[in-house]
Amino acid sequence: MAMGFSSVPLLRRYPIYSPALPYFFSLRPNRRVNIAASLSTAEESTSSSLIQPTPSRTRWKPMCLYFTQGKCTKMDDPMHNDTFNHNCSLELMQNAAGLKNVRQQELEYFLVLDLEGKVEILEFPVLLFDAKTMDVVDLFHRFVRPIKMHEERINQYIEGKYGKLGVDRVWHDTAIPFAEVIEQFEVWLGERQLWRNELGGCLNNAAFVTCGNWDLKTKVPQQCTVAGMKLPPYFMEWINLKDVFLNFYKRRAPGMLSMMRELQIPLSGSHHLGIDDSSNIARVIHRMLIDGALLQITARRDPRSPEKVEFLFKNRIV
Repeated sequence: MAMGFSSVPLLRRYPIYSPALPYFFSLRPNRRVNIAASLSTAEESTSSSLIQPTPSRTRWKPMCLYFTQGKCTKMDDPMHNDTFNHNCSLELMQNAAGLKNVRQQELEYFLVLDLEGKVEILEFPVLLFDAKTMDVVDLFHRFVRPIKMHEERINQYIEGKYGKLGVDRVWHDTAIPFAEVIEQFEVWLGERQLWRNELGGCLNNAAFVTCGNWDLKTKVPQQCTVAGMKLPPYFMEWINLKDVFLNFYKRRAPGMLSMMRELQIPLSGSHHLGIDDSSNIARVIHRMLIDGALLQITARRDPRSPEKVEFLFKNRIV
């Protein structure tokens, strides 16, 4: 079965996972968000919404990675739809008895980010988590093509990173340079009224949430240097979920998997596929909000010296 973008094979052997109940993708018909707006006019988008009218089901399905980038052309194919998920919303079953502990958050939205790529960034996934509905309401997802490597090295890099996950084909079909990713991301932010360059470039009532400081403290500035661009101002502060977890539960969890084990949340999808890791981090956020956690900024750059980062929590994961 061909998948999505042009005539390319179905994500080779994309792993099929056991259901991750009670956490699974499902329909939220009252929240429809247009993904096409996040694409340039030169890109093809056959999907009109991130949240599609598919039947609610408990069987976990891998996300269509062409769809996340607005490039799926198989939305009318029943077999394709039965195999892949085309819905960004996460139905996170709520403990009704525990909802009384939910605190009003200082921010309306959390931008859940989990980069992939050690040499250069290879994947830039962001899930838009609504603090009021406690659900994912939109996403921005791009694969990133390195600009300082020759083609043979890129192929080796991608095979080593994504080949074992069976998604190297979609990476080669869709990856674009980092500067283009950021350009499209800023359009996406602006259309959702989360950011305006005219207002100093800071996020509007939103903050990035990462699992650790590496993504925004280290990797994004490095990639900006490689790309010959200034660090965008909306990357000046973020929430390190590890630090919030430590201070709220009084338990150390050095990574996403350990947080999920502590909270007895089953892993969904493929670890080290950025879009799946972001979804799992969103599940952790959801559970922490139900338990009464307050997600606050944990790290902030000095605007006069962006290389200097102030960590705002006394107790934190180093």
